[in-house]
Amino acid sequence: MDNFSINCNGKLVNLDTPKIMGILNLTPDSFSDGGQFNSEKAALQKAEKLLKEGASIIDIGPQSTRPNANYLSSEEEISRIEYLISSIKKELPEALISLDTFYAETVKFGFNEGIDIVNDISGGQFDAQMLNAVAEAQLPYVLMHINPSYQSMHDKVKFEDITVDINQYFSKKTNELLEKGIKDIILDPGFGFGKSVEDQIKMIEEVGFLGFGKFPLLIGISRKSFIYKPLGKSPLDINEETQKLHLKVLKQGAKILRVHDVKEAKSTIDLFLEQKKISG
Repeated sequence: MDNFSINCNGKLVNLDTPKIMGILNLTPDSFSDGGQFNSEKAALQKAEKLLKEGASIIDIGPQSTRPNANYLSSEEEISRIEYLISSIKKELPEALISLDTFYAETVKFGFNEGIDIVNDISGGQFDAQMLNAVAEAQLPYVLMHINPSYQSMHDKVKFEDITVDINQYFSKKTNELLEKGIKDIILDPGFGFGKSVEDQIKMIEEVGFLGFGKFPLLIGISRKSFIYKPLGKSPLDINEETQKLHLKVLKQGAKILRVHDVKEAKSTIDLFLEQKKISG
């Protein structure tokens, strides 16, 4: 279960030690750091900070997918990214760049600019050409569990058993990806998308059962409402609770943490590795 590696543009990345994916939002309407980083210079400085604090992967998000966010076309995403990917590649060559998009055209643009990973919240469901574009690029692909359309992605679904449902989705989708020749698959259970607080707590408890140990798991719970709303806190005020949950999922085999607060996540991974060493 531990021996995962992904091929990022010819660079083999070993996931034996869990990795941090630092979030770089380019969205003026992002719920937590909106508008701060939508100029190239500021974004580059933010990327550098994320790396210094311990991120291996920079996840560039040109479009917010929070409830009631503005919907952007692929052209608008591309114009928002501009030269940022190539700038990061030039200034910070050690960075792995993940592109958070559900558009085939944005993937093609990103591939030409030098991205290393495609992070698609839609599971290829919002753009019929998406999976073909990923197969052509031959990049690792983050497959997320989500409702089948952009319009319904935040509709709360009543699941009989969330773990079973996610595994059925992963099973069907990974077969589809493998058939298309997409081999490096990372699974994201989709915290924050169309799931009740109770179901998301169950997901945390049962992370180890997701994906049958066949593919590495990415967990994105940073600043999610299922943590802060029941506590009556703001998304910026739940770091301690988030790190406890991060430790819980790491103990169940999670390989990538997608986070806003890199320094804190790095401390949690260090603690996890220390505990593992002692018990090992």
